[in-house]
Amino acid sequence: MFETILGNQGAKKLLERLVRSRRLPQSLLFSGRSGVGKRMFAVELARALVCVDKKDELPCGTCPACVRAGNIDLPKHGNRDDHKRVIFSGHPDVGMIVPHGQTIFIDAVRDLEREANFRPFEADARMFVIDDAEKLSSVKDNSANALLKTLEEPPESAHIILVTSRPLLLLSTIRSRCQAIRFGPIDKEEIAAHLRDEMDFASEDAELVAGLSQGSLGRALATDLGEFREKRKQMLEVVTRCIRRDSFAALMRTSESITDAKAREAYGESLDTLQTLIHDIWTLTNRPSAKIVNFDLEKALRGLASETDSARLVEWLEEIEILRENLNFNLNRKIATDALFMTMAGS
Repeated sequence: MFETILGNQGAKKLLERLVRSRRLPQSLLFSGRSGVGKRMFAVELARALVCVDKKDELPCGTCPACVRAGNIDLPKHGNRDDHKRVIFSGHPDVGMIVPHGQTIFIDAVRDLEREANFRPFEADARMFVIDDAEKLSSVKDNSANALLKTLEEPPESAHIILVTSRPLLLLSTIRSRCQAIRFGPIDKEEIAAHLRDEMDFASEDAELVAGLSQGSLGRALATDLGEFREKRKQMLEVVTRCIRRDSFAALMRTSESITDAKAREAYGESLDTLQTLIHDIWTLTNRPSAKIVNFDLEKALRGLASETDSARLVEWLEEIEILRENLNFNLNRKIATDALFMTMAGS
């Protein structure tokens, strides 16, 4: 059980112990950053409930029931109606709710409540997974309170797992009714080994992508190295100009480029790349022998480290975090990025 999932050994041991002892809670909250395998853990737990060839209460992973439980055909297009119901896997006792954009519809939660009260079709219990559970609304259609009713009086034959990367956005009353299990970042050496051995990455590429992943295998697999290197070149120019207080006009052109409406989805990646470069330079100013993420740019970054100081770099990192927080309040990205670059260059 969980053999194919990287990292989080503590969570694996806890969940296996709960399954073996038949004490799996009816409501669970899986939290942790995106891409660390939370949904994969949930599907594996579902297999533990439906498996017909268990060994010491753990799923075999290969029987028809296990295979069907993992076969979930999630909606790939924007049809709202596809998100207003429980989406069942190939097994009739394993279902999932997924959001449409930023919202989990109350219709889907009501469908879950109805399905949870049905007796299992084949297995001893039913499993329902709510993905991106932080998108339950407590304002628009009150889907959060609709779920709360089910969590307060859960049917004995149903288990519900909420999966989220932002648990504090959930109602406190929902969190209090679930046993919380925290999933941490995956060790970058594990990610690098997976990329080399399973995805045929070159060794240096695997190491670079693993370092950029922030402990998220999903993030690593989604990284396009060609696009990243182009973006990194652009952000390295920003850092260089800011350190040398050079060409404010060029900084404003870069700000316009990365905040263009067509590049909206990539804006966060630009900030991530900028932040990583600054952190690498900060590392080299404080611990010259330490490993850095952008190891292939070490010579250039060491040169920049010799031209600045640690306190200045820390200020820049703090300014980026402030910008990130302000983006949650519909801040104008162009104005905010202009201000960030000017602050960095003027400090």
